[in-house]
Amino acid sequence: MSDHIEEQEMEAEALSAIFDTAFTIRSSTQPFQWSIKLVPIDCGDDLDEESTANHVMVNLVATIPLDYPEVSLPELEIEILKGLSGDTKKELLTLAQEEAVANEGMPALFAVCEVVREWLADNNVKGLDDASMHAQMMRKVKEVERKEAQAAQQFEAQKTVEEMTEAEQEELAVRKRREEGTPVTQESFTLWWDNFCAEMEEKKDE
Repeated sequence: MSDHIEEQEMEAEALSAIFDTAFTIRSSTQPFQWSIKLVPIDCGDDLDEESTANHVMVNLVATIPLDYPEVSLPELEIEILKGLSGDTKKELLTLAQEEAVANEGMPALFAVCEVVREWLADNNVKGLDDASMHAQMMRKVKEVERKEAQAAQQFEAQKTVEEMTEAEQEELAVRKRREEGTPVTQESFTLWWDNFCAEMEEKKDE
């Protein structure tokens, strides 16, 4: 087995562990093809809640070249599952491709999924599949309003924190960490990936 195939299969195992049933292997022979369903809000296996909470969702489809990741980039496609137009699909694909380039030479798909998911979370509104001029104008107005509301919220939150005692701030931070759990970030994924690769090497040597 070549190093490329082994590394690709290990990345598939890692993505399956992270995304669970949202990760699908469409082709198990080279060139491999993988699909990851991405939504703004993860509702687990509750499909009714997922449909209610998420106004936009996509499949990120990656066809894996034989010499990925060391030489080539994954060939990416975006499949619209809900709530997006052709223009937003192009925007998302460009975003995904740029992130793949930024991670050239290493397993890139987790990072690509994260930027796509973040975009979906920032644009989790109805009507993005309406391409009319009026709809586009209304989306721009709502986007400005959303950013202004977000900035005001952050300002108020900062004021509140500044007025707290040190003990109250620590208690708030602890509560927030408990509520949020441990999010998967690019840094934590890299650490997890390194440990995962080491474990796989140990099993291979046994």
